[in-house]
Amino acid sequence: MKLASLKNGTRDGALIVVSRDLTRAVAASDIAPTLQAAIEDWALAEPRLKARYDELNAGAASGAFAFEQNKVASPLPRAYQWLDGSAYLSHVELVRKARGVDMAPSFLEDPLMYQGSSDYFTGPQDPVFVATEDWGADLEAEIAVITDDVPMLTTPEAAKSHIKLVMLLNDISLRHVIPAELNKGFGFVNGKGVTAFSPVAVTPDELGAAWDGVKVSLPLTVHVRNEKLGAPLAGVDMYFNFAQLIAHAAKTRSLGAGTVLGSGTVSNHDRSNGFCCISEKRALETVEQGKPVTPFFRFGDHVRVEMFDAQGESIFGAIDNEIKKYQG
Repeated sequence: MKLASLKNGTRDGALIVVSRDLTRAVAASDIAPTLQAAIEDWALAEPRLKARYDELNAGAASGAFAFEQNKVASPLPRAYQWLDGSAYLSHVELVRKARGVDMAPSFLEDPLMYQGSSDYFTGPQDPVFVATEDWGADLEAEIAVITDDVPMLTTPEAAKSHIKLVMLLNDISLRHVIPAELNKGFGFVNGKGVTAFSPVAVTPDELGAAWDGVKVSLPLTVHVRNEKLGAPLAGVDMYFNFAQLIAHAAKTRSLGAGTVLGSGTVSNHDRSNGFCCISEKRALETVEQGKPVTPFFRFGDHVRVEMFDAQGESIFGAIDNEIKKYQG
């Protein structure tokens, strides 16, 4: 099924069920007022939401209305925990190569992961505000999962059952801010901007054969400035799958229901598939041409992130953010 959070003037929005073709929706607040509430009581909420989803797809849902992607917040407008991995090591390898730095062997053994800001997420089709173009704003197109409660020391095999929903995201990274911050040795704070998620989150069964229980095997399509930046294959070169990422995060602590965990920038060793971030394209330009050519975001630029099924239908809806100057 497909779930979204309709903007209603509150911090968490109102839970709605969205049709498979993303054209219709129906309220679900009588089942759970918010998506967070549904995740916290998933065993009871999921079958009732699924029944309403089936009614909606059959054209039998009372009170159904047209679904407008620009009227929803991110599926979880805010989350108690947002963890972002870097599972596609081809991204790490290329970016480091452009700086003349080898990838550490330890990256093959232990996932990279940081805890980001989750007090609010940007809507899928809301503006992304940046104070200055000098920060070098970039996107990172990724896949994310939402978990239920995950006990500490959960194994990768057991972690599979804790994946309840899947969505896309645009993680804004400020490339000219990040280096000095990381040199402090204490992780990201200022170097990461806002994060926007897809209009809907879907249960893994919506992905059909493209979901093997731990990763999504479909291209992730990115357009920047109305030009295709790339469509890397999400099921290829994912060195650490979602079950492994969840197990890593739960190594020393439990994860609360509603934890959002990202894959990191989707990336392939086959560069002909294009890119899910500008930085990676700039890195390849540096390696091949001696200097980067493609600029980071400028005010007025748009970024669009979307994933299509084998029939060419949008699964999650489109993230479509305009980069705008923050006015205070």
